[in-house]
Amino acid sequence: MVIAIDGPAASGKSTTAKEVASRLEYIYLDTGATYRALTLKAIENSVDMENGNELSRLALKTDISFKNARLYLNGKDVTEEIRKPSVDENVSLVSSYPEVRKRMVILQRKISKGRNVVCEGRDIGTVVFPDADVKIYIDASLDVRAKRRMLELQSNGVNITYENVKRQLQARDDLDSKRQHSPLSIPEGAVILDTTNLTIEEQVKKVLEIIESLKRV
Repeated sequence: MVIAIDGPAASGKSTTAKEVASRLEYIYLDTGATYRALTLKAIENSVDMENGNELSRLALKTDISFKNARLYLNGKDVTEEIRKPSVDENVSLVSSYPEVRKRMVILQRKISKGRNVVCEGRDIGTVVFPDADVKIYIDASLDVRAKRRMLELQSNGVNITYENVKRQLQARDDLDSKRQHSPLSIPEGAVILDTTNLTIEEQVKKVLEIIESLKRV
């Protein structure tokens, strides 16, 4: 069974999807993290972010895997590193190149093949798994998303202001929704869940309720 969860950055989809996967005992796949891992590798190797071909070649040489909800880049755990502001600032550009997206989609489908999975990202229900059994689009107001991301970064020791986080999220929203290839959009048949006024536990509960109701149809 494939459960596809889409939505913009800091909407709560990652934390919610991870907890839902844990409770259902499904595999958790954060597809956005695969692009973050590639972006981190590009930064570490001083790759030109404006060069889609060079990034595509880098993707072919990159091994990305998940184990116990942790992300590994060429065997190294980079779960926390991929959340750095430098990655935030470049990941939308890296993920906008069609050659890069093709490589990542192949990788994401390979990881999920033959398994019960909860997948989350920005093109799961539209591109990666258009025939997913359950499609959910999680959203929240920009102000709430900025506050959530700021608190997340500060808890990881990153000194950043609310204004800077909000600016970065707005820029990423624009890039993600307006890119030519696989833009962020609400998948056909998706249930829309606004998490602006919800706690994580409430989000998880609602998503589980949606899954259960659709499984009965």
